[in-house]
Amino acid sequence: MRTVKDTRPVLVAGGGIGGLAAALALVREGYRVKVIEQAGQIGEIGAGIQLSPNAFAACDALGVGEHLRAKAVYTEEMVMFDAIDAKRVASISLSDRFRERFGNPYAVIHRADIHGALLEGVKATTEGIEFLTSTKVVHIEQDDAGVTLIDAQGGRHEGQAVIGCDGVRSAVRQQYVGDSIRVSGHVVFRAVIDTADFPEALRFTAPCIWVGPNCHLVHYPLKGGDKFNMAVTFHSDQPEEWGSMDGDPAEVQRYFRPTCEQVQQLLRIPKAWKRYSTADRNPIEQWTFGRATLLGDAAHPMVQYLAQGACMACEDAVTLGLALRREEGDWPRALALYERSRVARTARVVLSAREMGRIYHAKGVERLVRNSMWTGRPQERFYDALEWLYGWTAANCLGDEKAA
Repeated sequence: MRTVKDTRPVLVAGGGIGGLAAALALVREGYRVKVIEQAGQIGEIGAGIQLSPNAFAACDALGVGEHLRAKAVYTEEMVMFDAIDAKRVASISLSDRFRERFGNPYAVIHRADIHGALLEGVKATTEGIEFLTSTKVVHIEQDDAGVTLIDAQGGRHEGQAVIGCDGVRSAVRQQYVGDSIRVSGHVVFRAVIDTADFPEALRFTAPCIWVGPNCHLVHYPLKGGDKFNMAVTFHSDQPEEWGSMDGDPAEVQRYFRPTCEQVQQLLRIPKAWKRYSTADRNPIEQWTFGRATLLGDAAHPMVQYLAQGACMACEDAVTLGLALRREEGDWPRALALYERSRVARTARVVLSAREMGRIYHAKGVERLVRNSMWTGRPQERFYDALEWLYGWTAANCLGDEKAA
């Protein structure tokens, strides 16, 4: 851990995956950190997420990679099936060749496990970290020397800088950017199922996606294989507002009527669903304003079709810490370097995720085109196409020079 002369904390708004990753990166660089969380406790809700090689690279740089490896389920391949006729459209091997190419595995894990690993990493520092819960950010004041974060109770929190990790509806972003979220109209139903209740013939050790007209279904194992995560997505024909609620199984059935028996069988399993109406934002060129910057979903919220939301947040955190190291704690220069290193990459992921949603949900002749796109493609060509996304490392995150 490095020694930082300025003993004021860095204020991290938000205690989710992005906030904890940022806190850990900052603590490892010698900064004191105050995490300010709106919820009543530091925790994570949700179900499974996928960890691609770039996520492992980021978590290794944060010192929690081995913890995640102990909790993750390692997958053999990624498989796409046509949800209408049940034919295999494409598969990408995640074997030794994949790991050699990208330097890390592909795995699936429960959101609570990655959040817990980051939280343990932060707490293991034993000093330099403070958590404030039930505290809502409402305004930020700043000058050349520092920042003051004002909460909903009128409390004032002074620090060197503020990192807005406060999610899709970021208060920090609202103050400095003022743009609107883009409600996608795509709805996700999620459930976690005991493996004993999951059809034995479909218990693949792989992220499997069944792609259909304006809908798809994803499933993969969790918790050492004791559970299966299932997520179904469809284009809602009703006006949607971003948020979550309990889901009605009848709604799922209505949107998946044309799908094959295997998909129908899966949809009948969950007794309870959680319903999420999804949203993202259009990419922006600037997310740093003086000593305030954005990270994770606050900077680049994205739809789920590339499974990269948590991965990008962890990459952001590593890049922020290394930018501060490179610029020796000069906040304006470090935040400019951080932003410059992240804007184009994260914008590409946001836009690519939208396009991947279109490919998944193709219908009519577009479905036929999609199903023919990867016929006979060698694995190395799949890997070449994924290089831009999965090839990220801490060593190259600031450009040509080695960062770590």
